[in-house]
Amino acid sequence: MQGGSTGIGYGLKYQARCIADVKADTDHTSFLTGTLSLKEENEVHLIRLSSGGTELVCEGLFSHPNEIWDLASCPFDQRIFSTVFSSGESYEAAVWQIPELYGQSNSPQLECIASLDAHSSKIKCVLWWPSGRHDKLISIDEQNIFLWSLDSSKKSAQVQSQESAGMLHHISGGAWDPHDVNVVASTSESSIQFWDLRTMKKTNSIEYSHVRNIDYDSKNKHMLVTAADESGIHIWDLRMSKAPVAELPGHSHWTWSVRSNPEYEGVILSAGTDSAVNLWFAAPASNDELTSDSLSNSTTKWTESLLHTYNDYEDSVYGLSWSSREPWIFASLSYDGRVVVESIKSHLPRK
Repeated sequence: MQGGSTGIGYGLKYQARCIADVKADTDHTSFLTGTLSLKEENEVHLIRLSSGGTELVCEGLFSHPNEIWDLASCPFDQRIFSTVFSSGESYEAAVWQIPELYGQSNSPQLECIASLDAHSSKIKCVLWWPSGRHDKLISIDEQNIFLWSLDSSKKSAQVQSQESAGMLHHISGGAWDPHDVNVVASTSESSIQFWDLRTMKKTNSIEYSHVRNIDYDSKNKHMLVTAADESGIHIWDLRMSKAPVAELPGHSHWTWSVRSNPEYEGVILSAGTDSAVNLWFAAPASNDELTSDSLSNSTTKWTESLLHTYNDYEDSVYGLSWSSREPWIFASLSYDGRVVVESIKSHLPRK
């Protein structure tokens, strides 16, 4: 189903590609987004959906020193977030805290809690412990995975352990398993690799090329969804990982981002450089839970459908985030700095 935007828009001053749900804000539907301007002072915007759900309001506007390539919100403190940013040819990562008294008018300074400064390769992303209050976080660069212990009160972060992916693998990103917090998945040009954080050793891999983005299904253990440059969207069951259990067509150009809904089973968002966001539904045709036996049976069928296409964008869509507070709402961010918040209620499959 094709369609324009019925969503609520918000414009950033500069180009941007990162947006994140503020999971720790249980009173508001909030998002953080950061800009990517080469010549200007960059900004982090804290935006909230109004109580009536009719407009996006800027609750905080903060200066950020460099181009923001990755942004993630702390799951237990709504004032804390991380960024990966570039300065010339070098990339850095840091954890920031929004000051207690903030407002749009005076652009207060962010407080740097900790610099994740152990990297020597290009940093790709920072991952927070999946849920609840915990002091661990992960940073990933092209060659290494670092496990950190963060002490926000002492404004410090210490490396707990690290491991190299090897010279043959250039890591492009990763995701932390919400069902098993000892496991992190990383993506590279040729494979998806799974790491046990207790030993920092690789435990498994899926040989698959050009995976651009990855997300665990928070409702279904063992399920993973990936987006590849040209081959579309694939759904994997990690118990039977030789081939995907379902495939979705993807986008007419590169499929850049994919997100499983945190509440509604089988509901998936994807975004791409074709200036579109697609809403998908993909689930086993039967109501039975997937098992290893059913997966090995080639007659196992999946229901796959494109519920809606949001195409009211003028540039590539890189940023995509569900609201954890209101899981029928998502935010998208196109490269020209346009944020759009949409509700999927009218497109949800009826049970």
